[in-house]
Amino acid sequence: MSEDEKNVHSIDNLDGSDEPSSATIDGTSEWQQALDAKAEECKAAHEKYLRLAAEFDNYKRLAQRDQREQIKFGNEQILKELLPVVDNLERAIKSAKGAGSVDALTEGVELTLKQLVGALTKFGVKAVESVGQTFDPSTQQAVAQVPSDTVPENHVVEEYQKGYLLQDRILRAAMVTVSTGAAN
Repeated sequence: MSEDEKNVHSIDNLDGSDEPSSATIDGTSEWQQALDAKAEECKAAHEKYLRLAAEFDNYKRLAQRDQREQIKFGNEQILKELLPVVDNLERAIKSAKGAGSVDALTEGVELTLKQLVGALTKFGVKAVESVGQTFDPSTQQAVAQVPSDTVPENHVVEEYQKGYLLQDRILRAAMVTVSTGAAN
């Protein structure tokens, strides 16, 4: 069998011509180039994705570390404000022991209380006024009811423990005694 007879049945010679079709070779070559270009594009996109994923993991780790630090040291500023109060209480006790006077201790404790209230006010904590006010269950907790000729019904007669607000939110409700009105 001659060389021409062997090549008659090849894919290149389907149209019957003896020469390979240039359109087939050029078309295949164009498709291969397009495929190679898309493969490169895909590879570049994958590498970009891997870099972004690594950057996101790093960001997430840093954010978690910052959050842990914030939780751990979040009260640092208020605690720094309270340390001088502790110092003044210690000085008041030391002064009272040395002087042997109750007046010195009382004065020292009053000054320290004033300093502590100032520190709390600085951070948005304020006392809730209760005595003489209408009973408000959202800021006060009634622990007793007593008849009173001087205080109107449903008003606070006495305060056992002060209530405090942090900004506009109740930090601690006041414990109060409420009037039931005039005694019969």
